[in-house]
Amino acid sequence: MNLRSKYYVVTILVTGFVLTFLLVSNFLGITRLMNYSKTGNHLINEKSPYLLQHADNPVDWYPWGDEAFEKAKNEDKPIFLSIGYSTCHWCHVMEHESFEDTRVAKLLNETFVCIKVDREERPDVDDVYMMVCQMITGSGGWPLTIFMTPDKIPFFAGTYIPKENRFGRPGLMEIVPRVREMWNEQRDQLIASANKIGEALAQVSDSVSTLDLRKEVLEEAYGQFQSNYDPRYGGFSSAPKFPSAHNLMFLLRYWKRTDEKHALEMVETTLQKMRQGGIFDQIGFGFHRYSTDQEWLVPHFEKMLYDQAILAVAYTEAFQATGNESYKTTAEEIFTYVLRDMTDDKGGFYSAEDADSEGEEGKFYVWTESEIREILGNDEADLFSKAYNVEPDGNFHDEATQKGIGTNILHFANSLNEIAQELGIEPSQLKIKLESIRKKLFEVREKRIHPLKDDKILADWNGLMIAALAKAGRAFNEEAYTKAAQKSAAFILNEMRDKNGRLFHRYRQGEA
Repeated sequence: MNLRSKYYVVTILVTGFVLTFLLVSNFLGITRLMNYSKTGNHLINEKSPYLLQHADNPVDWYPWGDEAFEKAKNEDKPIFLSIGYSTCHWCHVMEHESFEDTRVAKLLNETFVCIKVDREERPDVDDVYMMVCQMITGSGGWPLTIFMTPDKIPFFAGTYIPKENRFGRPGLMEIVPRVREMWNEQRDQLIASANKIGEALAQVSDSVSTLDLRKEVLEEAYGQFQSNYDPRYGGFSSAPKFPSAHNLMFLLRYWKRTDEKHALEMVETTLQKMRQGGIFDQIGFGFHRYSTDQEWLVPHFEKMLYDQAILAVAYTEAFQATGNESYKTTAEEIFTYVLRDMTDDKGGFYSAEDADSEGEEGKFYVWTESEIREILGNDEADLFSKAYNVEPDGNFHDEATQKGIGTNILHFANSLNEIAQELGIEPSQLKIKLESIRKKLFEVREKRIHPLKDDKILADWNGLMIAALAKAGRAFNEEAYTKAAQKSAAFILNEMRDKNGRLFHRYRQGEA
């Protein structure tokens, strides 16, 4: 074969390769588009992190709006309304079990028009249907699941629903076919039920409290707190146990008004036990949403901006009332977390951090004893383990969240002074040593995969944090807090108002 012949052969081979590559690439591109069209839904252009989490579900989700309700009327279908938020653990569970499952999605799409709502973005919608859930079931929570007519009148309400019958709960695979059957064959019963719920809801919505805030009302409220108080661990329930800082703020005012010593005692015990417990992030600071147990040990690990704000106010006011520096320190730690991890460059505050990372709740926050020993060395590890109740086999065992064996939630069983006395060192020295160790562990933890951050900025939650920072800035004579409050307020007023001066509710990625 001469040189020219070889050239033609090579040219043909190269051309064939290029054409094959282009055809394959084009096919793969079309396939991707086909796959996307199968899984992409009407949430893809939303700004809410929660809605975007569900944008690739095979469920044909719509955002709340006229398009979804018109579709339901035109196709004569009921509505499947699912309300949650981006850092909600059981919302994630229901999504992975059901909304990512093609069989469940097919069933939902055939039976309903499906609507997803971020309860933090649309609290107006959430408030109405949460009231419905509480009226029907006696309880509430998220994810909130509602079946309703195209006219928005609900006939079924619940929270988390498993895919199949489980936990004594009927599953979607059993419920949805029954709803479809009733919608097609016994619709009059569903409509009658929906109308009754609608009438009851209207009565509740129209009722206005005319109760005067008399002395007797305050005394009755105080009496209820007394009767529900947990004298051992603080708080006002057994389990689950929520921080409920607004209750503590009421009790501080009641103490100031009446000089009732027990009111202040309930506040102080609760604030101290929460700060010592696993509900507080001992390494990175900030409070988790609530404790699953009575002792404030095992939290649901998500962190909400509004909790940080209201708790910071409670600790600041406790410092003002008592002069106890530990309350001031806790408020400062909350602000350290918020200003470090939850603040936008323009000054707004983000909404929340997830409980889950790498598909597991709390994985970012828990430690094994061997891990701590490897990082710190034996001497520091012994001191730290004594102070924070670190055990070789783990210090909690929570089957419900499938964690516990070998892992530790850091918490104090006793006060710093009690631990120092037990170890035979000065409390001030112990505090210095523990802070040095905390910083080492924080640096290591920062390299872990972080939980999802919900970076939308909500006007009302930012208002709470602005108030908390302003109050602390004055109480602690700390200019940095005052400036942070001013910067956030300026951001809200500049970026989250329309031309008539009305506030927008949500801001994210330049859109309010």
